Amino acid sequence: MIFDIDIIRKVYEQLPEKIKQVREALQRPLTLTEKVLLTHLSDGVPIKNYKRAGDYVNFAPDRVAMQDATAQMALLQLMNSGRTKVAVPSTVHCDHLIQAYKNAEADLETANITNREVYEFLRDVSNKYGIGFWKPGAGIIHQVVLENYAFPGGMMIGTDSHTPNAGGLGMIAIGVGGADAVDVMAGLPWELKMPKIIGVKLTGKLSGWSAPKDVILKVAGILTVKGGTNAVIEYFGEGAKTLSATGKGTICNMGAEVGATTSIFPFDDKSADYLEQTSRKEVADEARKIMEHLQPDQEVVDNPEMYYDQLIEINLSDLEPHINGPFTPDAAYTISEFGEAVRKNNWPRKMEVGLIGSCTNSSYEDLTRAVSIVKQAGEDHVPVKAQFLINPGSEQIRYTAERDGILQVFEDAGATIIANACGPCIGQWKREDANDRKNSIVTSFNRNFAKRNDGNPNTHAFVTSPELVAALTIAGDLCFNPLTDTLINEYGKEVKLKEPTGFEMPPNGYEVKDAGYIEPALNGSEVQISIDPNSNRLQKLEPFPAWDGEDLTNLPLLIKVKGKCTTDHISMAGPWLRFRGHLDNISDNMLIGAVNAFNDKTNAVLDPETNEYINVPALARKFKSRGVGSIVVAEENYGEGSSREHAAMEPRHLNVKVILVKSFARIHETNLKKQGMLALTFVNNDDYNKVQERDKISILGLKDFAPDRNLTVQLLHADGTIDTFEVSHTYNEQQVEWFKAGSALNAMK
Repeated sequence: MIFDIDIIRKVYEQLPEKIKQVREALQRPLTLTEKVLLTHLSDGVPIKNYKRAGDYVNFAPDRVAMQDATAQMALLQLMNSGRTKVAVPSTVHCDHLIQAYKNAEADLETANITNREVYEFLRDVSNKYGIGFWKPGAGIIHQVVLENYAFPGGMMIGTDSHTPNAGGLGMIAIGVGGADAVDVMAGLPWELKMPKIIGVKLTGKLSGWSAPKDVILKVAGILTVKGGTNAVIEYFGEGAKTLSATGKGTICNMGAEVGATTSIFPFDDKSADYLEQTSRKEVADEARKIMEHLQPDQEVVDNPEMYYDQLIEINLSDLEPHINGPFTPDAAYTISEFGEAVRKNNWPRKMEVGLIGSCTNSSYEDLTRAVSIVKQAGEDHVPVKAQFLINPGSEQIRYTAERDGILQVFEDAGATIIANACGPCIGQWKREDANDRKNSIVTSFNRNFAKRNDGNPNTHAFVTSPELVAALTIAGDLCFNPLTDTLINEYGKEVKLKEPTGFEMPPNGYEVKDAGYIEPALNGSEVQISIDPNSNRLQKLEPFPAWDGEDLTNLPLLIKVKGKCTTDHISMAGPWLRFRGHLDNISDNMLIGAVNAFNDKTNAVLDPETNEYINVPALARKFKSRGVGSIVVAEENYGEGSSREHAAMEPRHLNVKVILVKSFARIHETNLKKQGMLALTFVNNDDYNKVQERDKISILGLKDFAPDRNLTVQLLHADGTIDTFEVSHTYNEQQVEWFKAGSALNAMK
């Protein structure tokens, strides 16, 4: 079955004429990003040369995808929208709530028991509203989307920050919060700031130990975690044509780590081959007919510096394998530099666990290239020194890899095959031996923030390609360089690992017995949704209160955050995932990972009444119980990482009124606006230093709140002195109305 085939046919039938209209309106050659975005404008939106990173534009995406952790809040909001059926094709994928502990079979059985209430809720709501449902064990959302839904020239949004994975097949795929997903499922236009476009010209061809992952690891080192904010990364060039579709997906997937809106590759023969191998030959054939429209114009390719806001050039033939980390995905090292960095920084040299999988690297190609190294080590009697965990990206990948003997080779080497799910990548890992001790792990994942994988702040997590994960797991040594070093086998002989080899796609084709998909009912009106009022997993949402029309005055400071503050710091995942459908319960993790600038501690903020330090949620609840709002102050790129809107809804629920920062990550800023909060930025970053622990803070000028009009912050210090300064914002007229109504959902009604 080809999903969405009628929609895809319609897109392709209309695309040539639409692109002709765009070219006539703009009077210049077009990038691929512009072709897809400007042919997906919402009805009535004019075609014109929108200001990049400036103008807000309404779009009409082709579909929506949601993972089970974020889908809970999205569907709870959908139930309040007044819709009876989704307006565009939508799916829910159960991949986040499965904890890795013993093995795939046991862990999936446990997940089905412990998450039964949530799975049944998601299944029933999906059935009622016409949403496709992928069961637990079916696979990771982005791999399943790539195999079944992604199509060149299409546009989708997904409630997960790694939705851009579909860009590997030439699709504009953007991670959003649940409220954005509700807009699209409700048939409303979807708003996005027109992104800048960063061009990455690829030449040459990968060889040896270098892999597609190394492209994005190098780009992360160039752009840093905020360098892609409000930008699409568009890859092009002869080198792009040499990469597999799944390899391109890996590169697009991890573009989220540089803050990019999304990433995209042109449609080419590799894309068509993948579509055909995943039973979508008709899509490949139709795309081939309009291939020129699914690529940047030749003038753009020939003169990229004229059409991209920033240009990066990478010669794949010269690209060295990379390892990034620890604690941030943009700390990039080549393999030749990495050993010295380990020694210089005194990172734990012993490599304790190697993990291959996640939505970034769990394709058939990834597994075959990694297993070729493991197989050679076994044949040469080289022991595997570290623990080894493997999670396939989908049931189709798992079944095919098992059929082809790949998983058996891993298991013979001592590896544990865990469920087709996110698992350790998002902190769903019951690791029993970590505690709080210093240790090092190497993964093929995308993020490596402190505590992210196993809850241990002292776990040094490094991200790299599956090939290097395999080599370092065998060696058990972070300083091992497989390009130059040798290992000692069981007989005392030196062995040099050969370069990895593998298959882009299975020579005997993909195979699966039960992919795990449940089609929704044609008429879901009879489906009843019930939520136990005593449940600690699910809770009906109540509308947030509207703005009272007054300035915010004398707000106490909840916390002044020091340094990096990702969505993991604001709303941790791991064991907290079980409360993603219960706003009050999950609010007990609000900002517990953020560092207080006044004492360098986490989850310890000053209660101005008692002069004692208490946990952040407790202080917020105390303020709320007395009808008092509060304010959070923070530094750069606040809210980077996951798309989880809980990081915006929890402060809103606990009566935090304002988030004032030096800069925001794109998705989180939007999520705050959607929930009716004030997301403000310092005009002068030095004003951050003026905020004191006992300040009473006022936000003035709200009665004239409007686009491009700054507000005023007044700090009343404990000694009676006052500091005043301006703060800016990026609210447009519609977003101002969200604030006034109390949320975007309130404004929808």
